[in-house]
Amino acid sequence: MKKNLFAIWLFLSLPFAAMAQEQVLLTLEEALAISLENNVDVKNAKLETLISKATVKETTASGLPQITGTFDLNYNPAIPVVFLPNEPPFGDPSIPSDVIPARFGVSYQSSLGANVRQMIFDGSFFVGLRAAKTYKQLTDYDLEKTEIDVIESVKKAYYGVLVNEERIRLAQANLSRIDTLLNETRALNEAGFVEKIDVSRIQVQRNNSYTQLERSRAALEISNQILKLQMGLPQEYDLVLTEELKDFNKLTETIDLLDDPGSDRIEVKQLSTNIELVGLDLKNNQSQYMPTIDLVGNILRAGAGNDLSSVYNKQNWFGSSLIGVSMSIPIFDGLAKSARIQKNRIQMQQLENQKYFIQESIKNEVFSAKTNLKNDLAILQVQEENLELAREVFDMSRIKYTEGVGSNLEVVEADAALIEAEINFLSALYDGLVSKVDLEKALGILNTSIEN
Repeated sequence: MKKNLFAIWLFLSLPFAAMAQEQVLLTLEEALAISLENNVDVKNAKLETLISKATVKETTASGLPQITGTFDLNYNPAIPVVFLPNEPPFGDPSIPSDVIPARFGVSYQSSLGANVRQMIFDGSFFVGLRAAKTYKQLTDYDLEKTEIDVIESVKKAYYGVLVNEERIRLAQANLSRIDTLLNETRALNEAGFVEKIDVSRIQVQRNNSYTQLERSRAALEISNQILKLQMGLPQEYDLVLTEELKDFNKLTETIDLLDDPGSDRIEVKQLSTNIELVGLDLKNNQSQYMPTIDLVGNILRAGAGNDLSSVYNKQNWFGSSLIGVSMSIPIFDGLAKSARIQKNRIQMQQLENQKYFIQESIKNEVFSAKTNLKNDLAILQVQEENLELAREVFDMSRIKYTEGVGSNLEVVEADAALIEAEINFLSALYDGLVSKVDLEKALGILNTSIEN
């Protein structure tokens, strides 16, 4: 709860920070909290849960009394004619026809009434009520799945920004190191101790280092924009991450993850709920073979007059009422219900097959994720050793060169090897962090560290 309050406060303060051109400091935990409040997919999933709640209320309402009011005011420009037989004792000998035309009715009629219908028995109502509640549960699972996907995307984007920031720091250090070497070599060339080719060789290495720095800066800008997009923040905000890659490179915690048994995956829960919904639809179709019984009632007041002014006179109005039971019995619908029932059963078989497949896929996903993480950890260890060795080789080459017992070419090659080792180490570290996220997702524990 405290994390949510902090996230809301932080997000509300962001527009003011952006207008003031201030930097917004974020940890990974804070970035995740803001994402779960502001990501568009999460927002829509939350709205879907509200729709499901309204659906439950709508379904429940159909079992409550349904009351409607009616009001009519009719004018008959020509009153209908009714024909009567011209026979005794009501016949009129003066009329030559064998029928007598008669007008029954008045020019104006009005009525005011209320109708009530209360369901007594309808099998589909109770099934529908259960289905609505199950649908609400499904939307809750959909929200959880969306939050897991957002957490995965934000974590990977966050690590991507940290990696590019570290690449920039290393590239700047490399450029500073090669600039120092370039200045020293130029001085030695001017003093006649080294040839011009030695200066050119280092200049080429300096240009390569500068290019690497500019690429890292461009990659950082792109990764920052990706992170803000995943968090649901406008691109104008200036984010500054307060953590470094070493804060997440916890070997013990990562190794423990390999022995974690995990928990039930949300995808299986979603499929199980869908199977339940199809089963309820099957019961609904079966229940439609049963009759429906309703209690009906109405009350009516009606009046009439030959003139509009006399329609609403009290003496021209009369009342009536009705109370009864209505039963509807299905007899034959062309086997439509039977076809729907057959379709439901086939759909359940499809979902059961899909559930089995996804369960097996999850096992394979966990196996692959653990294998990838183990492999990435091994590669990371090797790359870390290579980085230390590359630093030692460069330092030794630099010392030999300054003492006049080593060549300029050795220093350039050692510097290039050091830069390559740094890049490989950062790539291995990022791959390891991404593999860790993939394993957490495969085990179904990716969202357990986030408090709702």
